[in-house]
Amino acid sequence: MNVERKIMPAWLLQDENYLPQSDIDTYINKSILSLLNILAKIRRQDGHKPCQFYGHPALKIAVTLLLITLLSLSKSFAFVIIINVCLLAVLSLLEAEVIIKILKLSLAASIFTFIILIPALLLGNYYTSIMLSSKVLATVMAVNILSHSTKWSDLTSALKTFRVPDIFILVLDITIKYIVLLGEFSLNMLYALKLRSVGLNKNKYHSISGIAGTMFIKSKEMAEEMYAAMECRGFTGEYKVHRKFKFTVADVLLLMITLGFVYIFVYLGRA
Repeated sequence: MNVERKIMPAWLLQDENYLPQSDIDTYINKSILSLLNILAKIRRQDGHKPCQFYGHPALKIAVTLLLITLLSLSKSFAFVIIINVCLLAVLSLLEAEVIIKILKLSLAASIFTFIILIPALLLGNYYTSIMLSSKVLATVMAVNILSHSTKWSDLTSALKTFRVPDIFILVLDITIKYIVLLGEFSLNMLYALKLRSVGLNKNKYHSISGIAGTMFIKSKEMAEEMYAAMECRGFTGEYKVHRKFKFTVADVLLLMITLGFVYIFVYLGRA
């Protein structure tokens, strides 16, 4: 009986030492870091427990809007300085990380305004340039203090107190939640793209269009599922606030401070 002997091919006996060419995937890493940063900010904002000193969310929104209005109408530099000092005092009660973040945003906006007003400064309008920069500093600081000391859910609930249309609250609430959901979905897609990007890929930028198309389809499917879920649960688009507004010591203190601002505005604001 003849047994046919087969010889293994030479290429099967060779060691596989595959060394992929180095490639730059900076855009993937930057996209992942950007999404992680945005999602972390939203989660931190929604999970933050504000200090009880700052009062009811609806009252804080009203005080912030009134303060911005007084700053816009004021012609007294002393009033603007007093508001900035009071806001810095309130800012000092927050966490160190939040203080640094708010100061960076406020100073950046104020410096940018001052740079824009350099032509007016060269023409001799020193008072106007410094005044507007100080107002921008106080306005941005006040809005950021409100944002970092209040949950998103409390802000949307407070909007109902001011009789804001339900459609506006619905769009705002759903938008914030969908940013988180779609951000997590796109983050997983970027992770998958990074794991599959082995070696030199000259057409890697074409994958961005694929991710964008997939995100569009996913968002459409999620919108249809959410609409069906709301319809099954009998949601009519009407928001109801079950918590009743009760004055606390913090609310009374906030109202007293606000009345003090109004008095200072009347006394100095139009001087």
